[in-house]
Amino acid sequence: MAPIALALALAAAALHAAWNLMVRAREDTEAATAVAVVVMVLAVLPVALLTWRLDGGVWRYLVPSAVLELAYVALLGAAYRRYELSVVYPVARGLAPVAALAIAVAATSARPGWWEIGGVVLVALGVLLVRGAAGGRGVALGLVIAAAIGGYTVLDRYGIRHASAASYFLLVMLLSALAYPPFLGLRRVRAAVSGSTVLVGVLSAAAYVLMLLALRLASAPAVAAVRETGVVIAAFFGAVFLQERVGAVRYAGAGLVVAGIALLVL
Repeated sequence: MAPIALALALAAAALHAAWNLMVRAREDTEAATAVAVVVMVLAVLPVALLTWRLDGGVWRYLVPSAVLELAYVALLGAAYRRYELSVVYPVARGLAPVAALAIAVAATSARPGWWEIGGVVLVALGVLLVRGAAGGRGVALGLVIAAAIGGYTVLDRYGIRHASAASYFLLVMLLSALAYPPFLGLRRVRAAVSGSTVLVGVLSAAAYVLMLLALRLASAPAVAAVRETGVVIAAFFGAVFLQERVGAVRYAGAGLVVAGIALLVL
């Protein structure tokens, strides 16, 4: 994995962890997610228009990716309304690189090396250790979200070759921005508009564009694995800024994540 791809994926992970924590803190997580999606599209629109590039080969990747993104957005908002962040986020993000690797091998001609397989597995195991033993409630929904993430990550790996990062991002997220708010109810969504939900949208847009740029330089499973270190970053933030207790098991999980990233870089 190229150092620049690693840096882009790590930056995406940090931003992703930050906006997920902000969404989960909202009273109406679904409406907050809807506001964030609309802001994401509006934030990237000027950049997309200035850097517009799209060719005909993009649609077979873009359309299914947009559908999976809509499913991801809806499931994430619903999951955060029902379950704790410490259950949904680690399961969904921790198992996403495993899903991406499985989908890439099954659906494409990808033949990952042993270091890539080992790196993805170590990162996933490390993330789950940082979480701690996963409780039953919310785990199943987290697994479905992980499958959606893995699916759109693999599609985006190939779709981004046919478009600029901003224009691809805009079109992928447009379906969610148009369909999800009316589904929830526009009055409910308007009530959720605030400075924090707007900031969530901006951070989300930045994280996704960084991920797309990383996918131009590295494989989907590798990028997915590094990006999911957001769970470790969130645990670190909690220990430093919120004085949360981080025991030996979580530190061991962080060590596995670092070892997995080392394999991916090599």
